[in-house]
Amino acid sequence: MIRELRRRLLRASRSGEPAADVPEPDLTSANPAQPGAETARPADPGDGTRYGDPAVTAPTTARRLLLLATTPSVTRFSLLLLLLAGFAVTLLLVPQPDPTTLPDLADRMGRLAPVAGVLGGALLLVALVPRTFITLAAGAIFGALEGAAYALGAALLAALIGFTVGRVLGREFVAERVRGRLARLDRWFTRQSVLGVVTVRLLPISGFGLVSYGYGTTGARVLPFLVGSVIASAPTAFGYAAVGAAVTSPSGVNWFAAAPASLGFIASAVLLVRWWRTERRLRRPLP
Repeated sequence: MIRELRRRLLRASRSGEPAADVPEPDLTSANPAQPGAETARPADPGDGTRYGDPAVTAPTTARRLLLLATTPSVTRFSLLLLLLAGFAVTLLLVPQPDPTTLPDLADRMGRLAPVAGVLGGALLLVALVPRTFITLAAGAIFGALEGAAYALGAALLAALIGFTVGRVLGREFVAERVRGRLARLDRWFTRQSVLGVVTVRLLPISGFGLVSYGYGTTGARVLPFLVGSVIASAPTAFGYAAVGAAVTSPSGVNWFAAAPASLGFIASAVLLVRWWRTERRLRRPLP
């Protein structure tokens, strides 16, 4: 067709007459591979929408939010937040029992009292009950030394439960979305030793149970976390257990039972100094 058009134009230019019946080139049927060729646009669907409209070609914000909410990691992390919120509301609404009535409860339970004390204390710590109250109650029920030992057992069990729940419900969400400084902080928790866990536990940043949940969402290892949690809990366990024992029986308290508390505070101070020196040495520029 193009060659025939050229022949007619050439004859018209030689004869000086206008070319008659010269068909116009059909641009819509031209080869799309040739430069300048146009392709036919699809017909209007007739329902009022236009091709290329962002409302049609791109997902809406509601759809994106719905897709994000149905992601398994987001669902599990939301469940973790709801669990913590439920514990916090329950802690505010439910009144705490009188420590002076706890020894009678232990007498009624008999030999099962130590097991119930450890399990009950662990569940209360997981439910974000302050560890100070748990240790005071253990001292009031079992005495200074036994109460401190049972309080440490409850702290160990609660740390394991909180860490496991945080790891299952929140770790994937955190690993997928942390960037920048938060990513460096997560790597620091991953490399953390027992000393690092003790340091974080001694800092007055949040409650015992909340820290356990938070550690589970990081890449921290479980064994250093548990050992560090027990070491950091030992000083206050003996001290508060002695105070709790003094509430129920002031005349029968052996104040030497609180001696491990002072040793624990000294050990904590030594650990903090060593950590500070290590960090300072690492930050020092190389010669």
